[in-house]
Amino acid sequence: MNIFDLTGKIAIVTGGATGIGFGIAKGLAAAGATVSIANRRVEMGQKAVESLRSEGLNALAVPTDVSDKASVAALISKIISDFDRIDILVNNAAVVKRSPAEEVSEEDWDYMLDINLKALFSCCQLVGREMIKQRQGKIINISSVIAQLVQPVRSVYAVSKAGVSHLTRALAFEWAKYNININAIAPGLTPTEFSNKYYKENPEVLGGFLKEVPIGRVACPEDYVGAAIFFASDASNYVTGQVLFVDGGMTIHQ
Repeated sequence: MNIFDLTGKIAIVTGGATGIGFGIAKGLAAAGATVSIANRRVEMGQKAVESLRSEGLNALAVPTDVSDKASVAALISKIISDFDRIDILVNNAAVVKRSPAEEVSEEDWDYMLDINLKALFSCCQLVGREMIKQRQGKIINISSVIAQLVQPVRSVYAVSKAGVSHLTRALAFEWAKYNININAIAPGLTPTEFSNKYYKENPEVLGGFLKEVPIGRVACPEDYVGAAIFFASDASNYVTGQVLFVDGGMTIHQ
Protein backbone atom coordinates (compact mmCIF):
# COMPACT_ATOMS: atom_id res chain seq x y z
CA MET A 1 0.00 0.00 0.00
CA ASN A 2 1.34 3.42 -1.01
CA ILE A 3 0.20 5.93 1.63
CA PHE A 4 1.20 8.79 -0.67
CA ASP A 5 -1.07 7.60 -3.51
CA LEU A 6 -3.77 10.10 -4.51
CA THR A 7 -5.48 7.97 -7.14
CA GLY A 8 -9.14 8.86 -7.39
CA LYS A 9 -8.85 11.95 -5.20
CA ILE A 10 -10.53 15.19 -6.29
CA ALA A 11 -8.43 18.32 -5.73
CA ILE A 12 -8.83 22.06 -6.18
CA VAL A 13 -5.82 24.34 -6.48
CA THR A 14 -6.53 28.07 -6.45
CA GLY A 15 -4.10 30.15 -8.45
CA GLY A 16 -2.90 26.90 -9.94
CA ALA A 17 -2.03 28.10 -13.43
CA THR A 18 1.49 29.33 -12.74
CA GLY A 19 4.34 29.28 -10.27
CA ILE A 20 4.06 27.36 -7.02
CA GLY A 21 0.38 26.66 -7.64
CA PHE A 22 1.07 24.99 -10.96
CA GLY A 23 3.96 23.01 -9.51
CA ILE A 24 1.70 21.66 -6.77
CA ALA A 25 -1.19 21.02 -9.18
CA LYS A 26 1.11 19.00 -11.43
CA GLY A 27 2.50 17.09 -8.46
CA LEU A 28 -0.94 16.17 -7.12
CA ALA A 29 -2.07 15.07 -10.58
CA ALA A 30 1.08 12.98 -11.05
CA ALA A 31 0.26 11.28 -7.74
CA GLY A 32 -3.12 10.28 -9.15
CA ALA A 33 -5.51 13.10 -8.30
CA THR A 34 -7.91 14.83 -10.64
CA VAL A 35 -6.99 18.48 -10.26
CA SER A 36 -9.26 21.47 -10.83
CA ILE A 37 -7.25 24.61 -11.49
CA ALA A 38 -9.23 27.57 -10.18
CA ASN A 39 -7.73 30.62 -11.82
CA ARG A 40 -9.07 34.10 -12.55
CA ARG A 41 -7.27 34.42 -15.88
CA VAL A 42 -9.14 32.06 -18.17
CA GLU A 43 -6.47 31.64 -20.86
CA MET A 44 -3.75 30.89 -18.32
CA GLY A 45 -5.93 28.27 -16.66
CA GLN A 46 -6.67 26.56 -19.96
CA LYS A 47 -3.01 26.61 -20.95
CA ALA A 48 -2.03 25.01 -17.64
CA VAL A 49 -4.63 22.28 -18.05
CA GLU A 50 -3.54 21.57 -21.60
CA SER A 51 0.03 21.19 -20.34
CA LEU A 52 -1.04 18.68 -17.69
CA ARG A 53 -3.27 16.73 -20.07
CA SER A 54 -0.44 16.50 -22.60
CA GLU A 55 1.40 14.44 -19.98
CA GLY A 56 -1.57 12.15 -19.44
CA LEU A 57 -2.68 13.81 -16.21
CA ASN A 58 -6.28 14.47 -15.16
CA ALA A 59 -7.06 18.17 -14.91
CA LEU A 60 -9.71 20.75 -15.68
CA ALA A 61 -9.87 24.52 -15.54
CA VAL A 62 -12.63 26.33 -13.68
CA PRO A 63 -12.42 30.14 -14.06
CA THR A 64 -12.68 31.50 -10.52
CA ASP A 65 -12.20 34.84 -8.81
CA VAL A 66 -11.41 33.89 -5.22
CA SER A 67 -12.20 37.42 -4.04
CA ASP A 68 -15.81 36.90 -5.17
CA LYS A 69 -17.57 34.49 -2.83
CA ALA A 70 -20.25 33.77 -5.44
CA SER A 71 -17.52 32.74 -7.89
CA VAL A 72 -16.03 30.38 -5.29
CA ALA A 73 -19.48 28.95 -4.59
CA ALA A 74 -19.94 28.32 -8.32
CA LEU A 75 -16.58 26.53 -8.44
CA ILE A 76 -17.57 24.25 -5.57
CA SER A 77 -21.01 23.60 -7.06
CA LYS A 78 -19.41 22.49 -10.33
CA ILE A 79 -16.90 20.18 -8.67
CA ILE A 80 -19.57 18.59 -6.46
CA SER A 81 -21.85 18.21 -9.48
CA ASP A 82 -19.11 16.61 -11.58
CA PHE A 83 -17.40 14.45 -8.94
CA ASP A 84 -19.74 14.35 -5.93
CA ARG A 85 -17.00 15.33 -3.47
CA ILE A 86 -13.89 17.42 -2.80
CA ASP A 87 -10.98 15.60 -1.17
CA ILE A 88 -8.23 18.21 -1.32
CA LEU A 89 -8.16 22.01 -1.34
CA VAL A 90 -4.93 23.93 -1.91
CA ASN A 91 -5.30 27.65 -1.21
CA ASN A 92 -2.48 29.13 -3.24
CA ALA A 93 -3.96 32.28 -4.83
CA ALA A 94 -2.29 35.40 -3.44
CA VAL A 95 -1.06 38.86 -4.40
CA VAL A 96 1.73 41.14 -3.22
CA LYS A 97 2.44 44.84 -3.62
CA ARG A 98 5.82 46.00 -2.39
CA SER A 99 5.94 49.39 -0.72
CA PRO A 100 7.59 51.07 2.28
CA ALA A 101 5.20 50.88 5.22
CA GLU A 102 4.80 54.66 5.36
CA GLU A 103 3.61 54.68 1.75
CA VAL A 104 1.10 51.81 1.86
CA SER A 105 -2.31 52.99 0.70
CA GLU A 106 -5.57 51.86 2.19
CA GLU A 107 -6.44 50.39 -1.20
CA ASP A 108 -3.28 48.26 -1.24
CA TRP A 109 -3.93 47.10 2.33
CA ASP A 110 -7.48 46.06 1.42
CA TYR A 111 -6.33 44.42 -1.83
CA MET A 112 -3.77 42.16 -0.16
CA LEU A 113 -5.83 41.30 2.91
CA ASP A 114 -8.96 40.66 0.85
CA ILE A 115 -7.27 38.14 -1.45
CA ASN A 116 -4.55 36.66 0.75
CA LEU A 117 -6.65 36.19 3.88
CA LYS A 118 -10.35 36.96 3.46
CA ALA A 119 -10.67 35.06 0.18
CA LEU A 120 -8.64 32.17 1.57
CA PHE A 121 -11.03 31.95 4.52
CA SER A 122 -14.02 31.95 2.15
CA CYS A 123 -12.52 29.05 0.20
CA CYS A 124 -11.85 27.16 3.44
CA GLN A 125 -15.34 27.88 4.72
CA LEU A 126 -17.25 26.88 1.58
CA VAL A 127 -15.16 23.80 0.85
CA GLY A 128 -15.11 23.01 4.55
CA ARG A 129 -18.90 22.75 4.60
CA GLU A 130 -18.69 20.03 1.96
CA MET A 131 -15.90 18.24 3.79
CA ILE A 132 -17.92 18.35 7.01
CA LYS A 133 -20.71 16.53 5.18
CA GLN A 134 -18.19 13.99 3.93
CA ARG A 135 -16.56 13.69 7.36
CA GLN A 136 -13.14 13.94 5.76
CA GLY A 137 -10.90 16.22 3.75
CA LYS A 138 -7.46 17.79 3.41
CA ILE A 139 -6.90 21.55 3.23
CA ILE A 140 -3.46 22.95 2.45
CA ASN A 141 -2.92 26.68 2.82
CA ILE A 142 0.08 28.38 1.27
CA SER A 143 1.61 30.71 3.82
CA SER A 144 5.12 32.15 3.48
CA VAL A 145 8.49 32.32 5.18
CA ILE A 146 7.68 35.99 5.68
CA ALA A 147 4.94 34.97 8.10
CA GLN A 148 7.83 34.47 10.53
CA LEU A 149 10.68 36.57 9.15
CA VAL A 150 10.73 40.34 8.69
CA GLN A 151 11.70 41.76 5.30
CA PRO A 152 11.49 45.29 3.91
CA VAL A 153 8.64 46.67 1.76
CA ARG A 154 6.34 43.70 2.43
CA SER A 155 4.78 44.58 5.77
CA VAL A 156 1.17 44.09 4.68
CA TYR A 157 1.95 40.90 2.79
CA ALA A 158 3.70 39.60 5.92
CA VAL A 159 0.62 40.36 8.03
CA SER A 160 -1.64 38.55 5.56
CA LYS A 161 0.57 35.45 5.54
CA ALA A 162 0.93 35.43 9.32
CA GLY A 163 -2.85 35.45 9.35
CA VAL A 164 -2.89 32.45 7.02
CA SER A 165 -0.62 30.51 9.36
CA HIS A 166 -2.72 31.26 12.42
CA LEU A 167 -6.02 30.68 10.60
CA THR A 168 -4.65 27.26 9.62
CA ARG A 169 -4.23 26.36 13.27
CA ALA A 170 -7.61 27.79 14.28
CA LEU A 171 -9.54 25.89 11.60
CA ALA A 172 -7.58 22.70 12.25
CA PHE A 173 -8.64 22.87 15.89
CA GLU A 174 -12.32 23.44 15.04
CA TRP A 175 -12.63 20.86 12.28
CA ALA A 176 -10.50 18.02 13.63
CA LYS A 177 -13.69 16.40 14.94
CA TYR A 178 -14.89 16.08 11.32
CA ASN A 179 -11.70 14.26 10.23
CA ILE A 180 -10.54 17.30 8.27
CA ASN A 181 -6.79 17.90 8.30
CA ILE A 182 -5.68 21.48 7.75
CA ASN A 183 -2.01 22.33 7.37
CA ALA A 184 0.10 24.99 5.69
CA ILE A 185 3.23 25.15 3.60
CA ALA A 186 5.43 28.21 4.07
CA PRO A 187 7.58 28.65 0.95
CA GLY A 188 10.92 30.35 1.06
CA LEU A 189 12.65 32.42 -1.60
CA THR A 190 10.94 31.42 -4.86
CA PRO A 191 11.20 33.63 -7.95
CA THR A 192 8.09 33.12 -10.09
CA GLU A 193 6.51 34.69 -13.15
CA PHE A 194 5.06 37.43 -10.95
CA SER A 195 8.18 38.24 -8.90
CA ASN A 196 10.89 37.89 -11.53
CA LYS A 197 10.37 41.43 -12.82
CA TYR A 198 10.95 42.88 -9.36
CA TYR A 199 14.06 40.81 -8.75
CA LYS A 200 15.50 41.68 -12.18
CA GLU A 201 15.02 45.35 -11.40
CA ASN A 202 16.43 44.89 -7.88
CA PRO A 203 19.15 42.22 -8.14
CA GLU A 204 20.72 43.34 -4.87
CA VAL A 205 17.52 42.39 -3.05
CA LEU A 206 17.57 38.85 -4.42
CA GLY A 207 21.28 38.57 -3.65
CA GLY A 208 20.72 39.75 -0.10
CA PHE A 209 17.92 37.27 0.50
CA LEU A 210 19.96 34.44 -1.02
CA LYS A 211 22.70 35.01 1.56
CA GLU A 212 20.13 34.04 4.22
CA VAL A 213 19.46 30.63 2.63
CA PRO A 214 21.80 27.97 4.08
CA ILE A 215 21.12 25.58 1.19
CA GLY A 216 22.51 28.30 -1.08
CA ARG A 217 19.92 28.50 -3.83
CA VAL A 218 16.46 29.81 -4.54
CA ALA A 219 13.54 27.39 -4.63
CA CYS A 220 11.57 26.26 -7.65
CA PRO A 221 7.88 25.25 -7.65
CA GLU A 222 8.79 21.57 -7.71
CA ASP A 223 10.42 21.93 -4.29
CA TYR A 224 6.95 22.13 -2.71
CA VAL A 225 5.45 19.05 -4.33
CA GLY A 226 6.64 16.60 -1.68
CA ALA A 227 5.15 18.63 1.16
CA ALA A 228 1.88 19.04 -0.74
CA ILE A 229 1.54 15.32 -1.47
CA PHE A 230 2.34 14.53 2.16
CA PHE A 231 -0.37 16.86 3.46
CA ALA A 232 -2.88 15.71 0.80
CA SER A 233 -2.36 11.98 1.34
CA ASP A 234 -3.01 9.37 4.01
CA ALA A 235 0.60 9.82 5.09
CA SER A 236 -0.49 12.88 7.12
CA ASN A 237 -3.71 11.54 8.65
CA TYR A 238 -2.44 12.28 12.17
CA VAL A 239 -1.01 15.70 11.28
CA THR A 240 -3.09 18.86 11.54
CA GLY A 241 -2.62 22.52 12.40
CA GLN A 242 1.02 22.53 11.31
CA VAL A 243 2.97 25.05 9.26
CA LEU A 244 5.84 23.40 7.37
CA PHE A 245 8.59 25.81 6.36
CA VAL A 246 10.06 24.68 3.05
CA ASP A 247 12.63 27.44 2.95
CA GLY A 248 16.11 26.04 2.38
CA GLY A 249 16.87 26.70 6.02
CA MET A 250 16.08 30.44 6.11
CA THR A 251 14.31 30.16 9.48
CA ILE A 252 16.96 28.01 11.18
CA HIS A 253 18.70 30.99 12.78
CA GLN A 254 15.58 32.99 13.57
